[in-house]
Amino acid sequence: MAVTDPLSDIHTVVMAAEVTGIRLVGVDGPAGSGKSTIANRLSDRFDWPIIQIDDFFSWVSFTSWWPRFESDVITPLLDGKSIRYQVRDWAGDELGEGLAGWKELNWAPVMIIEGVGATRAAIADVLACRVWVDAAASDRLERGVARDGESHRTLWEQYMPREAQFFAVDGTPHRADISIDGTSR
Repeated sequence: MAVTDPLSDIHTVVMAAEVTGIRLVGVDGPAGSGKSTIANRLSDRFDWPIIQIDDFFSWVSFTSWWPRFESDVITPLLDGKSIRYQVRDWAGDELGEGLAGWKELNWAPVMIIEGVGATRAAIADVLACRVWVDAAASDRLERGVARDGESHRTLWEQYMPREAQFFAVDGTPHRADISIDGTSR
């Protein structure tokens, strides 16, 4: 689908989706591509709450946290219930998978799931819209280093090929209903 106003286009796809219950919008793509920017703009314009994959995800694995995400987030939302889950401890265990405080979100008719792996094969069929945001690897690296600090450059350089491999095996970009170039925000 050619994108002129991506937010309006996403809204159109979401509202046209034949779903019962909640309409979940997945905003996916590589780290540093602009996913959060798109999700925040959607939330601001349409008042859709955001569930951040970063509350679960870790540098360690693309899969170890997924069962907890399904049981704590996806299952309750599909059952029409609000959610409460423990978030990743990025401050105390940045490179591990430790957990910290709790987050609660009330159920809403439309909710955004934003982050790496948000439209993975395991969830693709329950999403009302799958959005893929991408940008050049060099831009993504520089955005990540700008956010996390120069001390994280090597970590980013090691992470990015593993991330690309995950997306290739999962086929994530090919399922997108809408693709957005996150190069210019």
